[in-house]
Amino acid sequence: MLKAEKVLNAALVAGETSGDLLAGLLLDGMRTRWPELHSVGIGGPQMAKRGFQAWWPHDKLSVHGFGWEVLRRYREIVGIRTQLKNRLLAYKPDVFIGVDAPDFNLDLEAALKAQGIKTVHFVCPSVWAWRPERLEKIKRSVDHVLCIFPFEPELLAQHGIAATYVGHPLANVIPMQPDRAQARAKLGLRPDDPVVAILPGSRESEVRHLVDVLFQAAALIGQARPAIQFIVPAIPALRPRIEAAAAASGVGAALRVVQGQSHTVLGACDVTLIASGTATLEAALFKRPMVIAYRMSAMSWQIMRRKKLQPWVGLPNILCRDFVVPELLQDAATPQALAKEVLAWLDASAQDPAKIQRLEQRFTALHAELQRDTPTLAAHAIATVLQA
Repeated sequence: MLKAEKVLNAALVAGETSGDLLAGLLLDGMRTRWPELHSVGIGGPQMAKRGFQAWWPHDKLSVHGFGWEVLRRYREIVGIRTQLKNRLLAYKPDVFIGVDAPDFNLDLEAALKAQGIKTVHFVCPSVWAWRPERLEKIKRSVDHVLCIFPFEPELLAQHGIAATYVGHPLANVIPMQPDRAQARAKLGLRPDDPVVAILPGSRESEVRHLVDVLFQAAALIGQARPAIQFIVPAIPALRPRIEAAAAASGVGAALRVVQGQSHTVLGACDVTLIASGTATLEAALFKRPMVIAYRMSAMSWQIMRRKKLQPWVGLPNILCRDFVVPELLQDAATPQALAKEVLAWLDASAQDPAKIQRLEQRFTALHAELQRDTPTLAAHAIATVLQA
């Protein structure tokens, strides 16, 4: 194993909650390899637990969509990137690691690489799903990409981009056989009644576009199944908006909002009604049936639809290369349609258990494929970049 003889000064940028989690796990591997690691940049609480010094909090970079949703934050975000670039060029870290957030990180990485700073990008941008024009930008911007899906390094190699498959960190965090009864007990849920988890997203704009329709679907599900329990995890910043939508939905006491605990919520549920994103992969790793929903502004939808390269949007379907779970996007994501698909999963649990078992088997195989020693593999790849 390559060993470092000196303090490693690393700079990282993670732009939202999921990036903060990924970066925290990456820092675990780096600190094991470089005990005197000094890390700075933009990050959140998971990174701070590993001794990371945040010059800006990660939620400053949380933005979603196109058009006005980005433009209203454009000046602030560009200003932060300019200040960070100048500070890093003066600081001259041994390595810069951009964790996801490609719209922010790739330009920053290009500027730092041009000045001789080693650059690594953790999580390959979804060039295999949409925006393939990013491949040339990635090649200009980074020395190495750490990939979380097994098919990505070969794709990048075809375009002259060095990459390493390090597995998906979540595959090691989530148990292969989740304990549903324990999760329900922890949340104070009735052990035998059906539970639907509703995950409306971790960004303000996601919640704004989607939460009302999800709770309207919950009201319809509750009418069909009076004994059902709904549980909704919410980050603190979004909890007031989510609770207001819950109160307006008419679902009543059957729906409860809890702070955080998304993994416990997924472990407890029978089915999840969930916004497209990383959370859908988490639901797959918990082996849970799901209905994927997504809505955005009309302008964002038109742009994204034109750039889409695959028939699937949800990560479980992309990775399984099949519509193993339903996706209802934009105008198709109506309360009636969402409720119908959730009820179909609940009916299958009672009437067609083999359907649920087949899904669980596919998700178990996916879990095994993604399970690697990510912190160690990532740290080894970073060490190789530093010695190049």
